[in-house]
Amino acid sequence: MEAGPDEGVAGAVSANETTETNPSDTPSGILTSQELSAIEDEEVLNKLLDKAVDFDERRMIRAAFRDLLKKKREKREKERGSRQDDLRKQALSKAGTGQMGMNKGQTSNHQQRSHMHSQLSASTTNSFTKTTGSMAKPAMAPAHQCSPVVAAPNMKNVKQMLLDWCRAKTEPYEGVEIRNFSSSWSDGIAFCALVHRFFPDAFEYSILNPNARKDNFELAFSTAERLADCPPLLDVEDLLRMHEPDWKCVYTYIQEFYRCLVEKGLVKTKKKL
Repeated sequence: MEAGPDEGVAGAVSANETTETNPSDTPSGILTSQELSAIEDEEVLNKLLDKAVDFDERRMIRAAFRDLLKKKREKREKERGSRQDDLRKQALSKAGTGQMGMNKGQTSNHQQRSHMHSQLSASTTNSFTKTTGSMAKPAMAPAHQCSPVVAAPNMKNVKQMLLDWCRAKTEPYEGVEIRNFSSSWSDGIAFCALVHRFFPDAFEYSILNPNARKDNFELAFSTAERLADCPPLLDVEDLLRMHEPDWKCVYTYIQEFYRCLVEKGLVKTKKKL
């Protein structure tokens, strides 16, 4: 792993000195692009990337990582298309069989709709009364409030180093471009990429949808809590209500996630406060 940004951030957010364990099963030496493209395990590529120091070697590993994610996504889309075709054929087959029973059930359905209409009409007044009463109640304050970030003499440097660390860790991931602690995290994909970098077996990154913001937030936070013991400091509903998340909230959460990784021995540090 990159020692530079990790060591700088640790000075402000880490409380324990720990060492990073280099996996013994990681291949040694510089591999060719053909050998890298034959690797189909994201965790192996992650370990190789953390271990590499040569610029060209890192570039080849990142390219292989992106190609692997792309192949997995294409395979998943192909399987999804095949399943949809099967379901479509089954639906057409059932439609022919069910057409005969539709006419028979029309009279019964008409009677049921008439009965339901009577029940709905009878309950309209009560429902309107309850709704009006609930509208008069004052709005509740958000359950999660972000604590203000306490300014420190070196806070700007620490913030930039933490941002650089996030950018370096998510660099191989398609669809992730971290430029700040606000808009870059708005669809949840950046959270997922950062968590996936340290826990590649936890979920399949290549199938994530940037439009499924709620699913992405919940997946990232639940995985970080389960595997890194990182508390879910961010509220998913609050994030969904905002076009861009509050940078102070995201910054605080990433600090906590980093600290938890240090305690797990997954991030290399040298200093402790």
